[in-house]
Amino acid sequence: MRALLELVRAPAALSVPGDTMAGATAAGRRPAPGLALASVLMYWSGMALNDWSDREADAVERPERPIPSGRVRPGAALGLAAALTGAGLATAALAGGRRGLTVAGLLAGAVWAYDLGLKRTAAGPASMAACRVLDVLLGAGDQARAAVPAALAIGAHTYGISVLGRAEVAGAERGTAERALVASAAAAALAAAACVRDRAAACAHDRAATCAHDQAAPCSRDRATARAGAGVLIAGYLAFTLPVQAGLRTRPEPENVRQAVRLGILGLIPLQAAAIAGGGRFATAGALLCSLPLGKWLSSRLATS
Repeated sequence: MRALLELVRAPAALSVPGDTMAGATAAGRRPAPGLALASVLMYWSGMALNDWSDREADAVERPERPIPSGRVRPGAALGLAAALTGAGLATAALAGGRRGLTVAGLLAGAVWAYDLGLKRTAAGPASMAACRVLDVLLGAGDQARAAVPAALAIGAHTYGISVLGRAEVAGAERGTAERALVASAAAAALAAAACVRDRAAACAHDRAATCAHDQAAPCSRDRATARAGAGVLIAGYLAFTLPVQAGLRTRPEPENVRQAVRLGILGLIPLQAAAIAGGGRFATAGALLCSLPLGKWLSSRLATS
């Protein structure tokens, strides 16, 4: 069981439900637990497929991983990836109907395309970012356009993680760290842009005490509070991600890069929480933030390279 948990990078999955939550909030919808579960299943399938695809390289570069160490058979990893993909598609169909199945199908195709070839090309970081963008749009349902800014913010951060991931074995060059820093700054700027969008149309009228659509977005009198909360979370996101990335310019060793990648994955959580708080869902954002220390603890207990 421990080997399987390592194979799918179980602790890192805590960074996934916030994608669909952010998408739903931006679209003025209530987050659907079923869609969050579908995205987690897709994430786990991608991790298992990644290790199956990299099994020969890992035998040389990272022999401690589950497949090259002999703890998980290659066929079992591939079968698990296929089963998790199927479960993710079925869950998305049940939770999101035809629209959910369509977006989940695009997400599954993007995950398999990345793991089976694109990650070894110049398009690798962008294709990984596209997976997260689709994940956010999965939560938005038929209001995907409203979730585009939040999706691009999360996609930009993912691009930076993928850039660093390519340096986990050989170490980071100065340009690698700088590209990651630029991606994180872009993610923060996009998240801020998403949070300051005018939401006047989301309320029935400015003087109403409650919103007309089940309080899915803040009324005008609450927008300043929502934006302030989102600003604090964006600042926290930058404080969480930028120092470790900047440190790679002077300490580019592979272990430091791997640590930056692990923290970068968890860094998605405050970014997602900022997008959710900007939509007025403070309780949801707070609950999501509670998973951050849990993720760090689990990552330290079940460290994977």
